[in-house]
Amino acid sequence: MFRNFIFGSLLLLVHCAAHTAPPNILLIYVDDLGYGDLGSYGHPVLKTPNIDSLADEGMKYTSNYSPSALCSPSRAGLLTGRIPYRTGIKSWIPQDSGVYLRDAEVTLAEVLKAAGYDTAHIGKWHLNSDLGSDKEPQPTEQGFDYYYGHNAFQLPHNHNPVNIYRGKTPLPPQIGYTADLYADEAISWLEKHNQSEPFFLYLSMAEPHTSFANPPDYNAMYALFTEGEIVPIPNGETDVKGVGVPPKEMLIPRGPGEYYANITYMDAQIGRVLDWLKENDLYDETVIVFNSDNGPVTSRWINWWEVNAYGETGGYRGRKHFLYEGGIRVPAIIRYPGTVEPGSVNDTPVIGMDWFVTLAAIGGGSVPTDRKIDGMDIRPTFVGDGLPERSLFWALNSVSELEYAIRLGDWKLFLDQDGLARELYNLVEDPLEFFNLINTETEIAERLTAEAARVLRDIEADPLRPNLDQTYE
Repeated sequence: MFRNFIFGSLLLLVHCAAHTAPPNILLIYVDDLGYGDLGSYGHPVLKTPNIDSLADEGMKYTSNYSPSALCSPSRAGLLTGRIPYRTGIKSWIPQDSGVYLRDAEVTLAEVLKAAGYDTAHIGKWHLNSDLGSDKEPQPTEQGFDYYYGHNAFQLPHNHNPVNIYRGKTPLPPQIGYTADLYADEAISWLEKHNQSEPFFLYLSMAEPHTSFANPPDYNAMYALFTEGEIVPIPNGETDVKGVGVPPKEMLIPRGPGEYYANITYMDAQIGRVLDWLKENDLYDETVIVFNSDNGPVTSRWINWWEVNAYGETGGYRGRKHFLYEGGIRVPAIIRYPGTVEPGSVNDTPVIGMDWFVTLAAIGGGSVPTDRKIDGMDIRPTFVGDGLPERSLFWALNSVSELEYAIRLGDWKLFLDQDGLARELYNLVEDPLEFFNLINTETEIAERLTAEAARVLRDIEADPLRPNLDQTYE
């Protein structure tokens, strides 16, 4: 396999050398979309024609993992290429908690900006606790030339949001739905972009994170899956965690229709951005990556604001907040004309930090060499080759006592807060994680426990890691 890896890599380098002009990069990152929440990933009802077209025209990954099972750490991993615990972001970041992505971290936007890219971030940030503050780094201070969006979640929901910023400036209530607002802003920015430079657009959609609202015609598309009157559940005044006070009288399960509508509407707005690229002859000059920050909120709700989310994990165990496959295995698609074969499928295990390294390489950027980078250049998978064996590691201080997970080859081990091995699964024979082999496959458990301990020691010794005790449900 290693010889094939080298040969494939050489072919890829020859191909890339023939394309001297760096491509534009559009990174679409969506919020809480499950592995099974797209038509191209097997959902029997949901209509997502625009995202599915990317899969038809590019490569679909079936073993793509998010850096975490929650949003803030996943975004930290994606933008820095580092295991989120290295950055000090262990969980989602509440308002005014003082947790943020440190200046010392180098983001993908900074890498591509240094390589000559015009950079913009439109949509969800959630890498500080005070959007617009002078005390915590903002998107425009971490490599993005332009920013328009929100931080943790939309207020009161994603219709007429009141917590949108442009740069560091809070805006009056924005009229519309976040999906169309962000598509409008993306198109507006692209129209003003200096086309003598390549662009990096990080389009971070708000959907399908709760609380959500949808245009009536999209709700009508899925009326058969909705019971009762549709009344969006708002986030109101905030409590000490920055979360809305629960409107208990409105917490009425109505079925998955609104959730389906939210995703289909998001897909339509993404389609508008893709159409603009086509109409302006930029579609085939742009590398497009579609990804999700973590697994979905399923109908097994944990928090009041999750009511009426009905995400699908594709049958995998778990959901958002948990390190089982359903919480971290998410869709990933890349469209890369001339490099990736249309309609191809790849089962190589990859993780969010890999996209940092890979997109930096595609753009001709220099990945930092003065710190540990946990991602890997996955371009060999574009031409059907595998990757060298390595471990994939997750850490999440949230609602589960299983704080750590590690995958090595076919095996995945869970460890508790004290680093003690608790559950072991063979993901090839048992991808749904039903059969715990911790007491029978002792040698494998010991090997993975030692590897997890090594990674944890390395994180603890990381000179850039801030000492933060962050635990939020």
